[in-house]
Amino acid sequence: MKRVKLLIASFTLMFFFVGMGQSMAQLQTPVPSPAAFVSQNVGFTKISIDYSSPAVKGRKIFGEIEKFGTTWRAGANATTMIEFSTAVNVGGRNLRPGKYAIFMTPTESGDWTVRINSKGNSVFAYMKDGKIDEEALAKDDLVAFKASTTKLTSPQERLIYTISAEDNKVAKITMTWENYTVSFMVDTQVDQKMEGFKGAF
Repeated sequence: MKRVKLLIASFTLMFFFVGMGQSMAQLQTPVPSPAAFVSQNVGFTKISIDYSSPAVKGRKIFGEIEKFGTTWRAGANATTMIEFSTAVNVGGRNLRPGKYAIFMTPTESGDWTVRINSKGNSVFAYMKDGKIDEEALAKDDLVAFKASTTKLTSPQERLIYTISAEDNKVAKITMTWENYTVSFMVDTQVDQKMEGFKGAF
């Protein structure tokens, strides 16, 4: 009986260590730029942003890693995507509901250019010789506009996007990283939609 108990204990320990080994093999180290997501309802519209959040890690980002005057995918890893559940107006252009890629062109002084693109959902969509092909990108831009840019006195270590509902009609989208914060407005066209509802009755 004693031998049977010892045998059972041995098998139990063996299966425990095998299971531990498999779990350790499946364990992955954290990625340097973790995936992030932010969403906010504004008026009748749900606005969502999928992005990756890189860290500064003691580097000079804008002006060195991301060159001034060179278009950047506004995040890390995959393309940064923004989604609107209803029609909106961005930069003076009406956009249908759907997902769009965000690109930004940083500048050392003055406002940055934000580009909302219809086909750049792949990180390799416009890559040529290790950088974004500006001419090819421009052909698929639905709108490109200047965004309000502020230089920070206290650096932001990790890239972050926020969505503010403001007056619950016009949303404020903000990207903050390193020494810069960049903001642009999204008109969710609440009044136009209300007029449409009235006309339906």
